Amino acid sequence: MSAPLRVALPDRKMLDALEPIAGVEFVLWDLSGPPPSGRFDLLVPPYMGKPAALAALDCVEVGLVQSQSIGYDGVAAVLPGGCLFANAAGVHETSTAELALGMMIASQRGMPDFARNQVSGTWDNSHRPSLADRRVLLVGYGGVGKAIEARLLPFETHVTRMASRERDDQRGRIHGIDALYEQLPLHDIVVISVPLSERTHQLVDRKFLAAMPDGALLVNVARGPVANTDALRAETSSGRLRAALDVTDPEPLPASHPLWTTPGVLITPHVGGASSAMFPRMVRLVRQQISLLLAGGEPVNVVLGR
Repeated sequence: MSAPLRVALPDRKMLDALEPIAGVEFVLWDLSGPPPSGRFDLLVPPYMGKPAALAALDCVEVGLVQSQSIGYDGVAAVLPGGCLFANAAGVHETSTAELALGMMIASQRGMPDFARNQVSGTWDNSHRPSLADRRVLLVGYGGVGKAIEARLLPFETHVTRMASRERDDQRGRIHGIDALYEQLPLHDIVVISVPLSERTHQLVDRKFLAAMPDGALLVNVARGPVANTDALRAETSSGRLRAALDVTDPEPLPASHPLWTTPGVLITPHVGGASSAMFPRMVRLVRQQISLLLAGGEPVNVVLGR
């Protein structure tokens, strides 16, 4: 009789959702404290945990680490040798795209101002810019970028796609990142959804922001360090640009940070994926990985360790 597949889960909520599976032994471990076993075929770390927490795996044999996040910046430096690492592609795109669209609508139509006016009883019915008819540049065209595009098009926007390299698909041209400074001046809204890497660190710098037209909106649902905070604050505090940020640098953003009170800046606390849509999709992904491993197949979404 073969040994059962040993799966480590971060909490009882996920354990209860998965329910018993024949041939699978579930254990709970959130990477704190001593490991309950010396070997795991599959391990799911806590959501939003820091990559440094994976150092707890140094004394453990692990076949596959299934992250609950799409991004995996910093993981390669701490992932034990011989271990595969899969990201959560397919889990967060829906929630993140919803938030990105909501932030665009809120920023364009002045929702933060209206909320403040409600507190003071101020009736200000001045016109605001629409989302309809805006030219939107998507910088990053992976799963999140595609999900944002799918939600933008019914709002009668004009969407331009940009990825790491130029190519064509059924909708037409996807520009390469080398065309960035040609495209930035042409767009009213710029949405950042690139992964954080050496190439994208501080991508949104003074030069990037200076190329955006007056009154444009920057939306960042990628990672905080993709943007230079000082440059961003300089352009928004002057009133020339606006920003909608689900991620910041530093993060969490200190309560005293001036970005909180900069007019024209809307901030959400890195909650792009944190909606009711996330958990059932994460459970489905873990179930899929378990099924593949039980069948002797290759896991999906592997981004490190091959």
